[in-house]
Amino acid sequence: MSRRKSLSVLPGFRLSLSYTITWLALLLLLPLAACLMKAGSLSGEEFWKAVWTERTRAAYLLTFGVSLAAAVIDTLLGLLLAWVLVRYEFYGRRLMDSLIDLPFALPTAVAGLVYSNLYVKNGWLGQFLVPLGIQGAYSRLAIVLVLSFIGLPFVVRTVQPVLETIDADIEEAAACLGATRWQTFYRVILPALYPALLTGFTLTFARALGEYGSVVFVSGNMPFKTEIAPVLIVARLEEFAYAEATAIAVVLLAISFVLLGVINFLERWNQQRST
Repeated sequence: MSRRKSLSVLPGFRLSLSYTITWLALLLLLPLAACLMKAGSLSGEEFWKAVWTERTRAAYLLTFGVSLAAAVIDTLLGLLLAWVLVRYEFYGRRLMDSLIDLPFALPTAVAGLVYSNLYVKNGWLGQFLVPLGIQGAYSRLAIVLVLSFIGLPFVVRTVQPVLETIDADIEEAAACLGATRWQTFYRVILPALYPALLTGFTLTFARALGEYGSVVFVSGNMPFKTEIAPVLIVARLEEFAYAEATAIAVVLLAISFVLLGVINFLERWNQQRST
């Protein structure tokens, strides 16, 4: 009986897998283990006092609130931009398409400085908005604006390739069958875009949770008002309370994992339902 040699789909699979696991351990598992060990140096009572004060609860609530708001805004705006870039031909389309990636290339600190200068009382936009009661700098609105700017490319670049694969003939067929534009979008196009939209939402939300460089310039960093969790962690580090800062980071990381797990579960559930 001849022995058959099992062939891998990819040549050098075992070597590639070993390199992947090594880099994963160095970049993710080891820093995560170090955080857990540092936070574990605290007793149960000390850990609870560090992560569940009135100030930390306000920071958690603000962090997840502004991240959720920015992700929702980016999902809607990103879908609109992707639709325009894919379905319409106009002068300056390529320039507009290239500008979508600007937040990827621009340092987040620069984005924060630009936004703070634009929306302050004497800024180009602030001189018109502040008299109307719209505070675009050193407020919660400022945090949402800068997080929306940073996370927008994730949605556009996730939805755009999927939208390009949807044939426009499908819309014409739906219109011939008597469907309105809203019915065509809701029942024909949106189900195909839903996984991409959910992925873009998840990426934007995760990106906003850990943002620090831009927010520190536009929020004002006022406790109980505009202080997010990453800023609070840095404040604890500046106070040389390393274990307390790590404990807050572990809680933030745990909540992020739970939320991302729920979102991934919803994505798989939608895929199973569609099949």
